[in-house]
Amino acid sequence: MRISFSGSPRPSLGVEWELELVDRETRELTSGATAILDAFERDRGEVHPKAKHELLDSCIEVITGICGTVDEALADLQGTVDEVRAAAEDRGLAVLCSGSHPITDWATQEISPSPRYIDLVEQMQWMARQLQIFGVHVHVGVRSGEKAVPIVNALTAYLPHLLALSASSPFWIGRDTGLASYRSKVFEGLPTAGLPYLLSDWPQFEEFMATLISAGTIRSIREVWWDVRPHPDFGTVELRIFDGLPTLFEVGVAAALSQCLVEWLDRRLEDQGALEYPHNWVLRENKWRAARYGLDAEIIVDEEGTTRPLRGVVAELVDELGPVAEDLGCSEHLRDALVLLEVGPSYLRQRRVAAAAGGDLRRVVDALVDEMRSGRPAPIAVT
Repeated sequence: MRISFSGSPRPSLGVEWELELVDRETRELTSGATAILDAFERDRGEVHPKAKHELLDSCIEVITGICGTVDEALADLQGTVDEVRAAAEDRGLAVLCSGSHPITDWATQEISPSPRYIDLVEQMQWMARQLQIFGVHVHVGVRSGEKAVPIVNALTAYLPHLLALSASSPFWIGRDTGLASYRSKVFEGLPTAGLPYLLSDWPQFEEFMATLISAGTIRSIREVWWDVRPHPDFGTVELRIFDGLPTLFEVGVAAALSQCLVEWLDRRLEDQGALEYPHNWVLRENKWRAARYGLDAEIIVDEEGTTRPLRGVVAELVDELGPVAEDLGCSEHLRDALVLLEVGPSYLRQRRVAAAAGGDLRRVVDALVDEMRSGRPAPIAVT
C-alpha cells in the first residue's frame, strides 16, 4: 500500500483547539455545537471553514489555516474563538477548554449528528461514549514521510514534557482523580490511541497501515489517534499529546514547543543521519509519571533508570531550543513555558480554585471560563 506524503518545504504550523460549551447557570456541558455551526452556515452561505463538529455536541473544534509562525496561528485562532464565543453567549452558553470537564457526567452527553461519530460509537461502544475529553493538536510541516517517521520516534522522548505542561484534567464527574491528566488515560482506552509504535521507516508505516485497513481495524489513517503521528495528507507531524488548554497563552507555548522540537530534530537528522529515542518501556513509564504527577514527576533519563525532576528537564529543553526559536520567530512563546513552571499548569490552578472554594467544582468551571476570556492563566503578572 503506497501512501503519498504531501511534504512541506518549511516547518509550517497548524493548530486545532477543542472548545467546550457550558450552560452559564448550571456550568454543565451542554449541547449547542449543531445549532451554532448551522447558524454559521446560514449566515455565511457555506460551512464555516475553521469551526467544526467534534464527537460531542457540546464541543466545537476551531482550526487554523496553514501558518508560518506561532503569532500567525494564535491570531487565526482568536478570530474564530471570538465568533464561537459570541454565538454561544447568544444562546446562554459560555466557552472554555480543559482536558476534562470538572463535573459533567459523560452519560448525559449527546453525540454529534455526524455519520463518522455515530459509526465510531457503534464500533467502540462505551469506550467512545465516555470520551468526554478535550485536547489541542499541533501540526508541524516536514519535507517527507522518510523524515516524518524518525522525527515521530524521537519526539516520543519529549511527550512527558508536553503532557505535564498542558495537563488540565484532574477532575472527572465531580471527583478529584489524583492525576494531573486523566484525559490521557481515558483516551488510551481506544485500541489505536496512545503512544505510537516505533517504526523503522516510511515503508514500514505503509505496511502497518495496510494491515490495519485490510483487517478492518480502521478505515483510514485518520482513525489512528497516536499521541504523535505522521499526517500524510497535510504533510505534517501532528502532536496530539496535549490536554485541552484553557488560554491562548498556553496554546502559544504548545505551538512554539512543537514547532521548535520538530525543526530541531529535523536539523539533527540532517546532520547525523539518524535520531535516538528511548526504549518503549521507558516511554510508557515516563508518560504515566507525567499523567500522574504532572510537573512534579521524576522521569527516567537513561536506560540505567536514572531519574531527574521534570521541571528541571523542561527548563533545560527550553534553553536548548532557544536558537531554533530565534530562527522561527517564537522565542517569547517558547520562554513562556518557564512562566508556566512558575504559575503552574491548569491542573494545579484548578485544584487551587477548588481548595479555595471548599471543593465546589462549579467555581473551577467559572475560573476556566474567565481564563479563556482573558487569554492568560490566572493569577499571572503581566510584565
